[in-house]
Amino acid sequence: MTKPTWFDTRIENALLKHQSPDDEQGYFVYQLDALKNHLEQLQQQDVIKLWFAVKANPLSKIIQTLDGAGFNFDVASSGELAQVLAQGISPDRVLNTGPAKSKKQLKAFVELGVKTFVVESLNQLNWLNEVIAEQALTAQGVVESPTVLLRVQLQWPDGEKNPLGGNSLTPFGLSVQEWQNVQVNDYPNLDICGLHIFQWGNMLSNEKMYSLWGQMVEPLTSLATDIGMELKILDLGGGLGIDYLNEGKQLSWQKIITDLADIKAQSGVEELWLELGRFAVAECGYYVVPVVDRKINYDQEQLVLAAGINHIIRPAITDQPFPVMLLRNSNAPSQAFDIHGPLCTSMDKLGHLTLPDDVTVDDKLVFGYCGAYGFTESMPFFLCHQLAAEYVFQEGNLVEIRPAQPATSYLA
Repeated sequence: MTKPTWFDTRIENALLKHQSPDDEQGYFVYQLDALKNHLEQLQQQDVIKLWFAVKANPLSKIIQTLDGAGFNFDVASSGELAQVLAQGISPDRVLNTGPAKSKKQLKAFVELGVKTFVVESLNQLNWLNEVIAEQALTAQGVVESPTVLLRVQLQWPDGEKNPLGGNSLTPFGLSVQEWQNVQVNDYPNLDICGLHIFQWGNMLSNEKMYSLWGQMVEPLTSLATDIGMELKILDLGGGLGIDYLNEGKQLSWQKIITDLADIKAQSGVEELWLELGRFAVAECGYYVVPVVDRKINYDQEQLVLAAGINHIIRPAITDQPFPVMLLRNSNAPSQAFDIHGPLCTSMDKLGHLTLPDDVTVDDKLVFGYCGAYGFTESMPFFLCHQLAAEYVFQEGNLVEIRPAQPATSYLA
């Protein structure tokens, strides 16, 4: 059986040997040595400043590895901020994003030392200005103005949809027309010096990405001029894709850097930022889960697993399954299976995927690209199944970071 290209064979023996009754409903593993090497390659450039979108994977060991690689951190909630700060990371290296910032949250972030914000509404802009004014009054002196980026939502005539909204109306940011009601000089407590735009997720074409980035330059630079902003920073979010469907659509990182150097020159900014999520960490992660049952329904082979969307929900909400392989050698011919989890809903389907025909009950399957949008994007509480364990693999050792937890740990 030929191993797929997404599988790091250095981890295979550890997975084969791993036996734990606590993990019989599935567990996650992250290959930190591979992650470190990947991050070092991403940092071998001087065109863009890289942030990690913590929503992709907030595990402590993942954050620590990104910290060691010189990444900064994009957090979208108080919980994500607490997790990042708990790893000893300075709040100076935190960017606060997200559409639901209240004045209370903004104040809490400022008090914890966060100095960089993406503002997504007129309310947020006014609240942050008030928070800094109130802080200066309390301190009876001048306080440092936070760096502020205004998030812009554009529309494209082709009407294409995308996991992050694409051309659909979303709560992220405001239109150019709404931001034109603002004048930077009216907010003396803030250093409003950047624009943020991020509407396209899991992009797999360098050409399409460059086309979209290029279309953004004119409306964004014009907006900056209209509101009296000296545009120093342009944050293009992330959206760099992973080829979950194995269609041969791999992005070229070197082409991305070349394209972004051009965008940086066109826009005239001092700094260009990207917030990487799946592109940074997806390839380092795996999810291992046993087969509970095999059957045929109307000539279709089906596998039922010990866990499904309660641990990895992404396939159900994107129609893009994580790739899968059998965790043992097999010379049997391939067979297409409908792969389901244990939940009492037809949504609990992990894909229509190919495996060796001799796969059977108690075999273990390994899903790839689970380093992003796995554990914390799942819906673990439905049907009261256990929470999955999380392990890291580093220097040849498999180490448990978070043990599996039964339903009794969260049920009242």
